[in-house]
Amino acid sequence: MTTTTLDTAPVTDQEPAAPTIGAGRAFAWLLVVTGSVGLLSAFVLSIEKIKLLEDPSYVPSCSINPVLSCGSVMQTDQAQAFGFANMFMGLAGYAMVALVGAALLAGARFRRWFWGGVQLGTLFGVCFIHWLIYQSLYTIGALCPYCMVAWAATIPMFVYVTLHNLRTDVIPLGARGRRALAVASEFHWLITFTWYLAIAMLILTRFWSYWRTLL
Repeated sequence: MTTTTLDTAPVTDQEPAAPTIGAGRAFAWLLVVTGSVGLLSAFVLSIEKIKLLEDPSYVPSCSINPVLSCGSVMQTDQAQAFGFANMFMGLAGYAMVALVGAALLAGARFRRWFWGGVQLGTLFGVCFIHWLIYQSLYTIGALCPYCMVAWAATIPMFVYVTLHNLRTDVIPLGARGRRALAVASEFHWLITFTWYLAIAMLILTRFWSYWRTLL
């Protein structure tokens, strides 16, 4: 009696699947943490904004003094740069970053175009917060503590997404770029620290006349 063995492997004329790119656990956790911190700050700000809309006399919990005053910031045009409250956009953006980090922890791998999208998203985020920093310091003349938490989360998010995409050739580099990347990768923590320090110095000097009264 002759038996016939069936080949169950699929037959296809399609090209091999495009390569996917994963990430280490440290980077994945960084996305989870920064995305979650940004999401939490956006969520709290959303609640405060809704309360302020319901009652114009409401004093937000983050209105601490003339400089650290969420209420002063939330009632400006800059707080709704695209026609709606900025924090609502933050709810979506930071949630997506946290989800990407969680997916990486679960072993997910994404194609190059996806990482390119993450790069563009974090680039928009870091550019937008710096516009807000400028507006807060030199136009509004007040700072929103919860916004500052979101700023602090966005900067390392952008730095490490960029480093990841440079290392994995999502952003192509030449030979000189590779050498610069090696240095940046070795001193990666210094990039974020210096960035924070520069913003802290701007805040210190801009409101020095107020800070000195607290000494």
